[in-house]
Amino acid sequence: MRLQIGELARRTGCNIDTVRYYEKVGMIAPPMRTEAGYRLYGADDVRRLSFIRRARELGFQPEEVRAMLRLSDERSQPCAEVMGVARSHLADVRSKVADLQAMEAALEILVVKCEKGVSTLCPLIETLSNI
Repeated sequence: MRLQIGELARRTGCNIDTVRYYEKVGMIAPPMRTEAGYRLYGADDVRRLSFIRRARELGFQPEEVRAMLRLSDERSQPCAEVMGVARSHLADVRSKVADLQAMEAALEILVVKCEKGVSTLCPLIETLSNI
C-alpha cells in the first residue's frame, strides 16, 4: 500500500498539516518519496498515525504518546512501562473528572439562582467575578 499524504490524512481523520507536523517532530518516520517528491505512506504509517490521533483524543500528552510509541517500537520493553504511562494518565483523568463534577454542581446552583432572580446582578457573573 502506498498512499499520498491526502489519502493518509483522510484514512486517519487527520488533516495534512497534522501529518506533516508529526513527521517534523519525529512521531512518524519520514516517508518514502516519489521522483516528483510526493510523500508515500504505508499501512504501518496508517496504524501509527491512527494511534497518535486516538491517544491525543483521549487526552494523552504528546510526551506520553511519544513514550508509548517508543515502547511499541522497542518490543523488548515490558508492558508494565506502558501501564505506568496509562496509570499516570488515569490519575489525571480522574482528577479532571472530579474538577468537572465540582464545576457541574456549582453551575447547577448558579443556574437555579439565575432562573429565580429578578435582580440586575447576575449571580453567575458575580460568582465568577469574585476571587
